[in-house]
Amino acid sequence: MARAELARFLRNRRERLRPADAGPRRTPGLRREEVAALAHMSVDYYVRLEQARGPHPSPRILDGISHALGLDPAERRHLFHLAGATPTAPAGPSTRVRPHVAALLDRIPGTAAVVTAANYDVLAWNPLAGLLLGYPVAAARTSARPNLARRRFLGSGEPPAESSATEEFGVLAVARLRAAADRYPRDPGLGGLLAELRAGSPEFVALWDTDPVRSPGHRRKTISHAELGDLEVNCDVLTVPDDDQQVVFITADPGSLSERTLRRATLLNRAEDLRDRDRCG
Repeated sequence: MARAELARFLRNRRERLRPADAGPRRTPGLRREEVAALAHMSVDYYVRLEQARGPHPSPRILDGISHALGLDPAERRHLFHLAGATPTAPAGPSTRVRPHVAALLDRIPGTAAVVTAANYDVLAWNPLAGLLLGYPVAAARTSARPNLARRRFLGSGEPPAESSATEEFGVLAVARLRAAADRYPRDPGLGGLLAELRAGSPEFVALWDTDPVRSPGHRRKTISHAELGDLEVNCDVLTVPDDDQQVVFITADPGSLSERTLRRATLLNRAEDLRDRDRCG
């Protein structure tokens, strides 16, 4: 346990906080009493931690302090490291998409992009991805999120079908879900999804039993779309480690027929969006 470093870290993170209703103060941040109350621990215990003379805190105490100080996942892991403790598993995969990640989806013209959680729930997508994958814009505002693993193994809402790389994605999906099950053993949503896949897909069960290990990377596949035809596309993954999420970018080779089709679809989407705004205005 690195007592001095832990004490310095706690003071630094406490002093950066200022509740909106606290009013002007002579000292920055929350008071120690306020942090202790939010963490559901005694004031004396917290004071001793900040003075580098406290006992070894339990994971429960560290979780309470993390919540009280509003630590992000990286800071939470650092807190546990300083205390010489193993971080407890989060309750479940994060479903919050950071604003800068959401904004990224619309910054690359001619690119379809989706954000997926560790359980393969699709958390956000741009209009071109919605067109390619059959996700209505309205669904992005509801809790009934599409799930790529359910779609792959159970065929739930499968427009359009992928005509290549389907087997490869199946292995990737099982590998990611196995890793998620290890990280979130108490998440009822993930447990329910895995039970549903085991009951409905012998292929999923067979792949699960092989204990596959894969890393996200580059894939090529063909998407057969009812309106756009066959599209040869690339899928590249950007990981968001702090939230255990992935951003998947779907692009076509420069100068290809598929790229021209995607650009045309992007322009049509923008035109329809402008018309919708005019009607609403």
